[in-house]
Amino acid sequence: MTLHTRVGLFPGTFDPVTNGHMDVVHRSQFLFDHLIIAIGDNLAKPKMFSVQERMEMIQQLIAETCDDHVSVATYTGLTVDYARSVQASAILRGLRNVTDLNFEFQLALTNRAVADIETVFIMTGDSNAFTSSTLIREVAVGGDVERLHRLIPPLVLEKIKAKKQQFGDNFSSLLTDGFKE
Repeated sequence: MTLHTRVGLFPGTFDPVTNGHMDVVHRSQFLFDHLIIAIGDNLAKPKMFSVQERMEMIQQLIAETCDDHVSVATYTGLTVDYARSVQASAILRGLRNVTDLNFEFQLALTNRAVADIETVFIMTGDSNAFTSSTLIREVAVGGDVERLHRLIPPLVLEKIKAKKQQFGDNFSSLLTDGFKE
């Protein structure tokens, strides 16, 4: 990276990636010279998909719909430490509602205080304002995954169906226990 390259870092667990996530990526990709979608491995959260599965899905989605200056990476540890390691000029965060704003505002101020890194907020589109990965996992476990077709990319819907078929009656354990890496 050159001294003046604007690197944006869009961190999250993306389990699974939603249309809301992709909306933020599509609308923000031109704000940065390089946008890194950074998949964090939050050990406290149950996972439906392994880090590798999430990375492959997002790579396929961005290859189909984004410019070549968008990439995907994985990381562990603090987001601000990873941001420093890739020389990010800003952390990108999507906002859905006022509840998100309250949490993200506090996090942005903390990141600026401890790591001197700015945060850029992008409001998600109206049609994605109620969507979260947690909601997607709960609906997938509790019912017909076809209902999710407006909330997630078709690729992700197919992967959830396959995962549900793979785990059968034990699929609900993913929500409580998570995918074991």
